[in-house]
Amino acid sequence: MAGIFAKQAASLLRPSLRISQAMRVNASPSMMRWLSNDTRVKIQNAVKEDPLVVFMKGSPSMPQCGFSRAVLQILQVQGVNTDKVATYNCLEDQELRDGIKEFSDWPTIPQVYINGEFVGGCDILLNLHQTGELETMLREAGLLLEATEHQQ
Repeated sequence: MAGIFAKQAASLLRPSLRISQAMRVNASPSMMRWLSNDTRVKIQNAVKEDPLVVFMKGSPSMPQCGFSRAVLQILQVQGVNTDKVATYNCLEDQELRDGIKEFSDWPTIPQVYINGEFVGGCDILLNLHQTGELETMLREAGLLLEATEHQQ
């Protein structure tokens, strides 16, 4: 299914943090494409529909960039329940690829949302993973498999 919001089933082995404005790249008005209201609503609905949403390049079974692959690996190591994850391939839809950057005010893909709130890209997720904050966030959001399920 191509086009905006071709939701993919996550195929990983099966509270929120807000990024400060100082960490975001603020585009000048001349650089913004002015996200259409229709696309904004679709993105808003997508990030609220599932507890964990990843906008990425490629699919979980075939990531098309190293950063997208790294995000999936971090989520796998954390023991995320893939039933609660939705991924969207930004390479399939130019409107989504451009729109998600403006929606989040974040210039790169992949982008991760937990419970409707933007967490960050690969670098932020890696840092949160290394400090242990990501596990806390995922646990509080009910996104982790139980220990016995994760070991199987």
